[in-house]
Amino acid sequence: MTETRLNGKQRGLLQETLEHRILHGLSCEWETALWVLGKDMRAQLQKPLFRLRDMERRLGQWDLAKKEISLSRSFVMEHPWGAVREVLAHEIAHQVAHQVFFAANETAHGPAFQKACALLHIDAVATGRYQRLDESDTCGESDRILIRIKKLLALAESQNVHEAEAAMLKAHALIEKYNVDLLALNEHRDFVSILVGPPALRHTRDKYRLANLLQDFYFVEGIWVPVYVMDKGRMGRALEISGTAQNVALGSYVHDFISHYIASQWIQYKNGKRLSHHRQTDFAIGILDGFRKKLTTTVDKKRCNRHRGALVAIDDPQLQTYMAYRYPQVRNIRRSASTTDMNVIQAGIAVGERLVISKGITVKEKGRGRIGFDGLQTERKR
Repeated sequence: MTETRLNGKQRGLLQETLEHRILHGLSCEWETALWVLGKDMRAQLQKPLFRLRDMERRLGQWDLAKKEISLSRSFVMEHPWGAVREVLAHEIAHQVAHQVFFAANETAHGPAFQKACALLHIDAVATGRYQRLDESDTCGESDRILIRIKKLLALAESQNVHEAEAAMLKAHALIEKYNVDLLALNEHRDFVSILVGPPALRHTRDKYRLANLLQDFYFVEGIWVPVYVMDKGRMGRALEISGTAQNVALGSYVHDFISHYIASQWIQYKNGKRLSHHRQTDFAIGILDGFRKKLTTTVDKKRCNRHRGALVAIDDPQLQTYMAYRYPQVRNIRRSASTTDMNVIQAGIAVGERLVISKGITVKEKGRGRIGFDGLQTERKR
């Protein structure tokens, strides 16, 4: 494979082009973030200048005198776009505090800032402090159930098909038990939200089917939110999942695992066949339906036994309250019907019934998660 090397001038031009696209993205995200505010309040805000700076101690800064929002260049380049959006939201809250509530004489995170965060529906405590939700780091040593789940997912890598599947299903049973026990305690829980999967102008039907799977089996809630699509230079949508840090980390991992599995199985299935992208969507939906069937059979059977034959919905009122705060206005997305090939779907179902979620290898490498010129973060799991 030939490696293309860029000279200094080419690298400089590429960096300049990338930064210009990022700044345009910040501008688009700023405009989108303000739609939650009333029309009169939006009219009080002046669109700021956006700038990337070499800052060592700050991730971002709002400058009232310059009417400028600056973000750390290294942070933007080395972290996913979802993290960049969180820092931008923090600085927008400072701008609202100054230009709407005239809080120039208050402390940085005083009453006006708190009020601005409430209006923007962001967490005043957590905003601006990005922490990577790595699946390998969320299970504390003191939590024996979560540690056991991780061990079972490791066993699910077994070459013995029956042993691997049994380990994965046992892990899912423990995931449910862990969350049911948390709900029974009814103690305060903190929730987080992260983007999963790349943003796009349009998502195929299987992406929505995968989002529903995460909601139904992994104790997270998903919302399709407006997100800048770097390589298109326009606002599109991406899936954001919310829940406890442990559930969000696991849900994110499962999303990536299944997405990679679908891609690899499609390559094998296609194998020279002349099939369109519509058939690829059919195949992916089949895989998801086959995997759902396997989980449903096991989880519902255990749920029936636990509740003496009655299936019960497992809802988290605290998570619902968090979702209502973060997303005060939501609407349903309707997809137009399209033709399907049942033969391809059935082939996908057979593949999905063999899918086993296992603990993958976390790649620890410099620059992991950086923003590339195509606007996508690099994969966190392989």
